[in-house]
Amino acid sequence: MSQEYEQLLLKNQLCFPLYACSRKVIGNYTPFLKPLGLTYTQYIVLMVLWEKESVNMGQLGEILSLDAGTLTPLLKRLEKAGYVTRIRSKEDERVTIVAITPEGEELKEKCKDIPAKMACRKSALNAEEAKELYRLLYLFLEGE
Repeated sequence: MSQEYEQLLLKNQLCFPLYACSRKVIGNYTPFLKPLGLTYTQYIVLMVLWEKESVNMGQLGEILSLDAGTLTPLLKRLEKAGYVTRIRSKEDERVTIVAITPEGEELKEKCKDIPAKMACRKSALNAEEAKELYRLLYLFLEGE
């Protein structure tokens, strides 16, 4: 490829290693989440609800950087499984409140060791490098 198109080489893109790493990390969660019938995205929704108990869909989307088109079917599946409820706000019917159910709260016990299991997975990064990557990724996310 001529130097004029050097910027189009995949190896010169920041987006590609971020994308590939994201897929790899999410794939590493699969052996822990699949037996529970959860996807990674459902898991992170539950993590928010375990922390906050209830949140409106707009806030949930903002926290997780997910749009309503992604959240709605995901929440329908979690609701069907009995882990969350979705109700219209009494103050504003346009707002949907998502809340954890007792069954969803019980699932937390089954998931509590997943972060430690993920931390034990083999990685090319040592603990200090992982902390620095975490810091840099959040710095990057703030830059929009």
